[in-house]
Amino acid sequence: MSRFFSEKYAELKPYVPGEQPQGRQFIKLNTNENAFPPHPAVTEAAAEAAKSLHLYSDPECRILREKLAERYSLTPEEFVIVNGSDEVLNFAFMAFCDRHIPVIFPDITYGFYPVFAKLNNIPYTEIPLQEDLTIRVRDYLQAAATIFIANPNAPTGIALKREQIEEILQANPYNVVVVDEAYVDFGAESCIPLVREYDNLLVTQTFSKARSLAGGRLGYGVGNPELIRDLETIRYSTNPYNLDSMTLAAGAACLDHDDYNRQNCRTIMRTRENARRELADLGFEVTDSKANFLFARHPGIGGEELYLRLKERGILIRHFSVERIKDYNRISVGTEEQMEALVAAIKEILNA
Repeated sequence: MSRFFSEKYAELKPYVPGEQPQGRQFIKLNTNENAFPPHPAVTEAAAEAAKSLHLYSDPECRILREKLAERYSLTPEEFVIVNGSDEVLNFAFMAFCDRHIPVIFPDITYGFYPVFAKLNNIPYTEIPLQEDLTIRVRDYLQAAATIFIANPNAPTGIALKREQIEEILQANPYNVVVVDEAYVDFGAESCIPLVREYDNLLVTQTFSKARSLAGGRLGYGVGNPELIRDLETIRYSTNPYNLDSMTLAAGAACLDHDDYNRQNCRTIMRTRENARRELADLGFEVTDSKANFLFARHPGIGGEELYLRLKERGILIRHFSVERIKDYNRISVGTEEQMEALVAAIKEILNA
């Protein structure tokens, strides 16, 4: 770092995104991108919007908010539109946490949570997952803190049921509970139906996974209008033009063709279950993932070794060096052909 870098960030360890290789062609199963491209109408809408790039985008994101409201039978005032769901998560750390209101989240979860906490100088506690890598609900009752739960969790893929989230909400009426639903469309239950029952619930979702717009950087938060106004205060105080015109147009067109997205999700879930069975047959222990990835370990080979040997063969998966999960790898669900290539490569490695 330079000699000018503020000492308040001297100990900050930034989030490390998955590899995005340039040059060599890999089978990319490491960043949980959707295996399918967006509907053709989505790219057409983005291209049409590009003709007006000399004009500012709509800071109110009106068309997209109206379409989301229609999709979920809510009102536009219950949505905030953001540059990827990471942005609304950061806004939530800024809006609902401080040195008097700490944060809690699992010890094994989305790696941005501790980064956002440190970035915003917020005290936080990491609650250990159980031995089976599940969240123990009673650890989050009467927490006296803002709670962040990824559901399904990442990188485990394990999901809580809606009634379990509701138990946490009921036990923490004086604190916000943020439910990060980046992967919810792959087999878990969304908590969006609860936002009118609990004014302390904020749900975040993204277009990156289920809707094939990882490169578009589009997400949203859903909650009580007063919570949303808090987040809008932060947004308008940082960057009211946080979404470009092409992304807003792509998002609106994406919702117009949501049946296409849901069909792709169903295909991904089938592929996930087929791959889970094949890995289990090879001796892998695989979590009950409700996301578009698998989390697996094998008793005969370390997680890092498997990651490196697959990389040598042109296949990327995600390995984490955290002690508790160093023997696991997270494997994004690709196409049937990609998963067949993965399984064939693993068989070759295990039989070597």
